[in-house]
Amino acid sequence: MTLIALTCQNRRDITLHAGQCRKFLIYPVQGSQIGEPRLLELPIEASLHNSVAGQPHALDGVDCLISGGMGDGLSRKLAQRGIQTCLTTERDPLVAVQRHLQGTLVDE
Repeated sequence: MTLIALTCQNRRDITLHAGQCRKFLIYPVQGSQIGEPRLLELPIEASLHNSVAGQPHALDGVDCLISGGMGDGLSRKLAQRGIQTCLTTERDPLVAVQRHLQGTLVDE
């Protein structure tokens, strides 16, 4: 199973500032089947910006993080955790996941 997380601070749209985001929708994907998303809410001290390399994080195990924006440092930090990143202007989480699986979600 693949897990795709999306920054959704407002709980419905893909939002900017992945490092400070505390609300993520996580979609489980099995083959081409997209499951129901679950909402992951983090306390402020658990934001990606505040995460420490080598320490466990709630997003560990996620395969890809899709966001409206993040810096190069955070992208490298996530890569060290084995998390692929993708930046997009798409705002609909389900559409972004579908396009990612089809290979048509361009990393912007």
